Amino acid sequence: MKRNLLIIIVGAVLVVIFALLLFTFQVRQSEVAVVTTFGRITGPPCQPGLHLKWPWPIQQVYKFDERIQDFQDKFSENFTADNITLIMSIYVGWRISDAPAFLNSFKDGSVSAAQSQLQSMLTSAKSAVVGSNSLSAFVNADPKQLKFDQIQNEIEQAVRDELQTNNYGIQIEFLGIKKLGLPASVTEAVFTRMKSERNILISQAQNEGAAEAIKITANANRQASETLADAQAQATRIEGEGVAEAAKTLPIFQENPDLAVFLLRIGAVQQALNQNATLIFDQHMPPFDLFQDLPTNMPSH
Repeated sequence: MKRNLLIIIVGAVLVVIFALLLFTFQVRQSEVAVVTTFGRITGPPCQPGLHLKWPWPIQQVYKFDERIQDFQDKFSENFTADNITLIMSIYVGWRISDAPAFLNSFKDGSVSAAQSQLQSMLTSAKSAVVGSNSLSAFVNADPKQLKFDQIQNEIEQAVRDELQTNNYGIQIEFLGIKKLGLPASVTEAVFTRMKSERNILISQAQNEGAAEAIKITANANRQASETLADAQAQATRIEGEGVAEAAKTLPIFQENPDLAVFLLRIGAVQQALNQNATLIFDQHMPPFDLFQDLPTNMPSH
């Protein structure tokens, strides 16, 4: 009896589990689910949690990961505006933004099919954007001439527009240039062009330096000329003042030549005494012969 009861309980539990598997489904936190009834989408997308459903083939549940998915397209050759072959690869971060539209766009909501479509759109966008820019926008000795950000934004905008136009249910989160290369046949030509551009920049810097040196030299010469002219003018003025002063005293000296000689000798003695030194001199030698006639009892100071 007890054995039969245990079998019944186990059987009931299995029936409940089987019923739960048939009539319910679980959606994880990172997922969103779309339910179809006889192949047609019914109701809004199911958010995380436990939900009821009819068993297949009445209803079928498609679950989609809403997290960002990384994708890198293949290397492809594109021609620039100046007809140079450029090899480029793009990386993309995308996610499913509209699960019903994604399911309608790709059979069974295939992620691989979505990435194949992204590959096709990226190839077309790269070709158009690269073709509208010259090689100098990608490879240049002057960093200011590079246009990586602008080019990436143009490619991203082109892909966004196509996704929105076709309502694929995909949203681009980020996009950038992963790899950039040149075929071996054009690498040497590019290096030659870069060297030429660098030489042009060097020549410009040298010319600017030479022009600045000429300007500095001219300013220095002008300032020196002005300073010299001011000094000469001042010297001429001082000389004129000296000549004028001499002209005033010349008649007096002409009338009293002895006075003139005496003053000159006094001036020479004064100049010698201004040296703060002890003088030992011969009183018979001019101009120190002035001391011969001095009284011997002169008070000392």
